[in-house]
Amino acid sequence: MKHHALRRQIIATARSFMPLGLGVGTAGNVSSRVRGGFLVTPSGVGYDGMRPANLVFMSQSGTVRAGALKPSSEWRFHRDIYAARPEVNAIVHVHSPFATAISCTRKGIPAFHYMVAAAGGDSIRCAPYATFGTQALSSRAVRALRQRRACLLANHGQIALGDDLSFALEIALEVEELAKQYWLATVFAKPVALDKREMRKIVAKFREYRRQGG
Repeated sequence: MKHHALRRQIIATARSFMPLGLGVGTAGNVSSRVRGGFLVTPSGVGYDGMRPANLVFMSQSGTVRAGALKPSSEWRFHRDIYAARPEVNAIVHVHSPFATAISCTRKGIPAFHYMVAAAGGDSIRCAPYATFGTQALSSRAVRALRQRRACLLANHGQIALGDDLSFALEIALEVEELAKQYWLATVFAKPVALDKREMRKIVAKFREYRRQGG
C-alpha cells in the first residue's frame, strides 16, 4: 500500500484528539496531501478502529476510487484549501471546546495575546456560518484562511493548517489554548488588543522562528 507510514500518522493524529482535549467521538477530520490529491479520514469510522486501508484517497478534483469508503463529509474544504494553498500539506479540523464555544458567538479571536501570530496574522478569523459538508462552508473557510494557518468556523469548530501533520496539530492545540485564554480574559474585562504594527513584527518573528526549526 502506498503511503503506509503517512496513513498511520494520519490515524495517530486523529486518535490524539480526545486525549489532547480537542474533541470527542468521531468529531473532526484529518488529511494530508499526496501526489495527485490527498488522503482523508473516512466518514462514520471510529478512530480507535480505523485502519490504514480505511483512509480515502481523493483526487484534487474530488473523485474517489471505486470501492473506497465514503470520505469525511468535510472533504470539500480539504480539497479547496489544498488547491488554494500550495504550501499546505496537512489539515486538522476539530470541534475543540473553547474554540467551538467562541465560534458560536460568530466572532474571531483578536490580538489579545502575541501568540495569536502563531496562526499567521493579527487575528484568528471566524468564517461565517454554513451547513457542514457544503460548498458554501468550504468557500467561506478558504476566505477566512487567507494569509492564516487557522480559522474558526461559526457554530462549528476550527481548522488548522500545516506543512506537515505535526505542525497542523500544533496549530490546532495553540488555537484551542488561545481560545481558552481569551474566554478567561473576557470574564474580567474586555481584553486589550496589541496594535497592528506590533503584530506585524511578531508575525515576522514567527516566520523566522519556523524557518530555523524552532
